[in-house]
Amino acid sequence: MSGKKTANIPDVDLFFSLAGDKKVAEEAFAELYARYAGRVYAYCYRCTSDPDEAQDIFQETFLRFYESAKRVDSMSNVIGFILKISRNLILNHRRNKKHAIDIESIELLAGPGALDGSELLGMLTTALEMLPDDYREAFVLREYEGLSYNQIAEILDTSLTNVKVRIFRAKQRLRKILSPYLADAAH
Repeated sequence: MSGKKTANIPDVDLFFSLAGDKKVAEEAFAELYARYAGRVYAYCYRCTSDPDEAQDIFQETFLRFYESAKRVDSMSNVIGFILKISRNLILNHRRNKKHAIDIESIELLAGPGALDGSELLGMLTTALEMLPDDYREAFVLREYEGLSYNQIAEILDTSLTNVKVRIFRAKQRLRKILSPYLADAAH
């Protein structure tokens, strides 16, 4: 395998190459990392809202992903598998560190006048932090990662109906949280 050759190899084949010869495993890992590092880091960041925490979880995700190739017998969705590892690490991290965001945090972001893109993004990030964890992760996987409801159900290990409800409720809560600030910005 060499750089150009790995670009055309399906994810699943690359994943199983991780358990083989060291040189082949390193090339396969490099290709999978190149394909998914951006998405995985973005997922970690959106779920933690802290770049340092996101980076730690991101690195641990790929370490565990690489190590898992020797233990996993079947694979059909590599990115789903990676995101599931990230999700479990994020849940463990949350369990170990409880934090709360209060409504005043959003008020600091909502200045007078029209909101620019970075202010709106900041408000959305803060509003996401206010959602219950199960709503936030379903919303992030759907809206930011672009995964299907079925893929999300597999990653979250829940029913399709439950995923749809979580995403719907997340959107409702985000609207409720952001509507006063967006209305003020429109005036």
